[in-house]
Amino acid sequence: MSVWEALAILAAGIGAGTINTIVGSGTLITFPVLLATGLPPVTATVSNALGLVPGSLSGAIGYREELRGQGRRVRTLAVAAALGGVIGAVLLTLLPPTAFETIVPVLVALALVLVVLQPRISAAVRRRRERRGTASGAADVGPALFCGLLLASVYGGYFTAAQGILYLSLMGMLLNDTLQRLNAVKNVLAAIVNSIAALFFLFVADFDWAAVLLIAVGSAVGGQIGAKVGRRLPPAVLRTVIVVVGVSAIVQLLLR
Repeated sequence: MSVWEALAILAAGIGAGTINTIVGSGTLITFPVLLATGLPPVTATVSNALGLVPGSLSGAIGYREELRGQGRRVRTLAVAAALGGVIGAVLLTLLPPTAFETIVPVLVALALVLVVLQPRISAAVRRRRERRGTASGAADVGPALFCGLLLASVYGGYFTAAQGILYLSLMGMLLNDTLQRLNAVKNVLAAIVNSIAALFFLFVADFDWAAVLLIAVGSAVGGQIGAKVGRRLPPAVLRTVIVVVGVSAIVQLLLR
């Protein structure tokens, strides 16, 4: 790995940690950078999953004030996140690399669609809150949300891009709470899925440890940036960056 490649991975880690804390989809930044350095898709994915764990934890800590009073909600959804993360990680290691290379472009494209549609999802959530009022009850996780979060976490354990957007859209539609508080829960769930998947990968997959370290340092810094100043960044700018980087990832995968 050259110095410039190392700097690119570190910068991608900072960007991913920042965006993951704010909205999700940070993998769409780190994944194509890792591919550009010559890593195979599966190695890039497992190295990325392990490297993003510090960033997820950093973002969750940064949102700790919004987590107050949500203990029961978080504990319930954490079960779905942990189960889904394990299933997704197992699927990644059991399916042949050719299957992964076929599936990932589709998953990235799905993630980009979700990123583009996020303003409409947020508007629908806002209208729903305005009709029903805002409450902060934590004991409101029903079967539909639990199952939806479980499936979203399977996707997250397999390929993390846009899992945060899936979490926010599901919780926003099925819970009556503020988006900032739900975003805090999202950061905890993402940390759980990334940690569970990374722990599993430690025993069964090959990592690029230099890439893991660079992403870990960068994402930890980015997690704090996202928690402190991310809300001030124009959402349209973030979505544009994610879409551009995501399209480049699809092109790289299809040309390999």
